[in-house]
Amino acid sequence: QVQLVESGGGLVQAGDSLRLSCAASGRTVSTSTMGWFRQAPGKEREFVAFNTRNSGRTAYADSVQGRFTVSRDNAKNTVYLQMNSLKPEDTAVYYCAASMLYSGSYYSSSYAYWGQGTQVTVSS
Repeated sequence: QVQLVESGGGLVQAGDSLRLSCAASGRTVSTSTMGWFRQAPGKEREFVAFNTRNSGRTAYADSVQGRFTVSRDNAKNTVYLQMNSLKPEDTAVYYCAASMLYSGSYYSSSYAYWGQGTQVTVSS
């Protein structure tokens, strides 16, 4: 069993930055592919980024490419999502997720474990 707890969300203005954290317990992040997803009101959950175990591969949604960076600290068993140049359309609940797959996945169904989410609101 894996427990994931996100933190770091909040209310910011357009152009600001936030760093989300996802602390894992029950399994080390070093052996998991970690993903970030988000869900805006009235919309489906969408892929944001993933980072494969051993940090072998990282991928981002086109909408966040160049602005968001995913990283991990295996010693702290924590994964991060650094979000820069935030836009109002980035407003959503952000979720981290863990997958046992060796390769990354853009699909939420590939991730077996999920955090409770953290709200990010970007005002214009």
